[in-house]
Amino acid sequence: MEKSVGLCFSMAPLFLILGVLLPRAMAAHDYGQALTKSILFFEAQRSGYLPNSQRVQWRGNSGLNDGKLNGVDLVGGYYDAGDNVKFGLPMAFTITMMSWSVIEYGGQMGGSGELGHAIDAIKWGTDYLIKAHPQPYVLYGEVGDGNTDHYCWQRPEDMTTSRAAYRIDPSRPGSDLAGETAAAMAAASIVFRRYNPSYSALLLKHASQLFDFADKYRGKYDNSITVAQKYYRSVSGYADELLWAAAWMYKATNNQYYLNYLGNNGDSLGGTGWAMTEFGWDVKYAGVQTLVAKFLMAGKGGRYTSVFEEYKEKAEFFMCSCLGKGTRNVQRTPGGLLFRQRWNNMQFVTSASFLMTVYSDYLSSAGQSLKCASGNVSPTELLSFAKSQVDYILGDNPRATSYMVGYGNNYPRQVHHRGSSIVSFKVNPSFVSCRGGYATWYNRKGSDPNLLTGALVGGPDAYDNFADERDNYEQTEPATYNNAPLMGLLARLHGGHSGYNQLHPVELPALKPINMTPKEAVNTSSGTTNPISITQKLTASWVQNGVTYYRYSTTITNKSSKSVENLKLIISKLYGPVWGLTKAGDSYLFPSWINNLAAGRSMEFVYIHSASPAEVSVSSYTLV
Repeated sequence: MEKSVGLCFSMAPLFLILGVLLPRAMAAHDYGQALTKSILFFEAQRSGYLPNSQRVQWRGNSGLNDGKLNGVDLVGGYYDAGDNVKFGLPMAFTITMMSWSVIEYGGQMGGSGELGHAIDAIKWGTDYLIKAHPQPYVLYGEVGDGNTDHYCWQRPEDMTTSRAAYRIDPSRPGSDLAGETAAAMAAASIVFRRYNPSYSALLLKHASQLFDFADKYRGKYDNSITVAQKYYRSVSGYADELLWAAAWMYKATNNQYYLNYLGNNGDSLGGTGWAMTEFGWDVKYAGVQTLVAKFLMAGKGGRYTSVFEEYKEKAEFFMCSCLGKGTRNVQRTPGGLLFRQRWNNMQFVTSASFLMTVYSDYLSSAGQSLKCASGNVSPTELLSFAKSQVDYILGDNPRATSYMVGYGNNYPRQVHHRGSSIVSFKVNPSFVSCRGGYATWYNRKGSDPNLLTGALVGGPDAYDNFADERDNYEQTEPATYNNAPLMGLLARLHGGHSGYNQLHPVELPALKPINMTPKEAVNTSSGTTNPISITQKLTASWVQNGVTYYRYSTTITNKSSKSVENLKLIISKLYGPVWGLTKAGDSYLFPSWINNLAAGRSMEFVYIHSASPAEVSVSSYTLV
């Protein structure tokens, strides 16, 4: 029995009547610049210890005791939107979609110089998800809670709200949360397979355990983590996440077990029944159906071909509905924007447009067209419509407003975001209190003191109206899951078609090394020059299985007149093994055979990976 959900009535006639009257800004867009900004936004959302490579300089370390009350290290990860809570379900979906963006369009990202930044953004999330999964059947799904957080308006660096952590386990299951986290880790494992094989294998191990957990102990996560219900309730349940996770596990492993799972459970879990008009952090069916359609077009159907044809029919129902060429179509604003709901409608625009973009490339590779109720649609037409949605976002709309902060000249200035709306602690370190933040900063009518570059806000209402006001959270609050699919869209529009068959296994480009010049570490805790210098040099390179690997030697020198003890280093953008240091959590310490570094002495460590040099910085030390 076919089911359908979402808003499905068309406003095409109204659009045609008013279209000639719309004051549009029709200049060609710089998709490369927008791509750069869309990835930069994730650095503003980081929680934990920020790396030396941090480009959003108005942010600082935050959430450094996350998990401590529960006896687990949950430092790191992303804040989901304009608040300071780490919600597991949308964070995992964000990482899945960032990974999918790189898997499909990593080549185009490499051509624009953004692939390394995109991979860093993914790893910032997966490093946290690994911490959040300390046992096979235990997963932490939230740190902080929306109730206490929303009572306060504080920058992350000043947080005084609850940092309690909440988990799922066999007695308190959450198949939707575990399934989405499995999907995220499986998708990311594909990204890291070339750049860091051991890390890729680790992610896949976690993904396998989490899929088993999700399938074996079934239940909705918000029945176990009840504090999430007001903010990220799993309305669709967990059946879609089980299929979504299975699809990503198959894509990551090529293991027939997961393809069988999709074939045998398509009917019972809704993959062949639900005809959708939305795709997002809650409802994954359209995403599953798109992936399974790809498997089918790639000749993977086998004995499940007839079942996978039903998945494909539902994928095409989604595409046709978005195009306005189906039997029940998605609503559009008079200006042509897909419209699902007033509160953060842009999340549905970017996710739907991403699916249309990848599906157009799948169809092109298969030599097929889209079959809609009103007739066949070419892959080019499908891509063109997705492009029109991105162009609307970037300014081709009745208000001539860019809904990406920092792109163009007319963009939101009063974003509903704690960090951007309060002066940086680096400019004014005075403590901002819980309620004082509302009085001093939230109610302020001026522009944000910190530019939240690349943030995609919630966007206009059903009639293209938008109010740039900080308390208008439905329209001016950004979210990580708005930007994650946008990365792939912008890469595709900027770089064009890769020239490869999109149905074949992904071949991501190498991360090229850059010229190294010695640099001196800076003690960011005191703002003074560090007596410890760090120099790096490329010492060897070779090609193995088509991948170029580089060996880097890093020298740490004590330039002071005293001995250095308790040295703690932070290494980011590292995609391979290290020799000559001891790993401790997120940091690196002296190796076991060194207790201190005497005055004027040096030590060396080496690492190997297929990328540019890692970022090495001093976190702390003691002079004796």
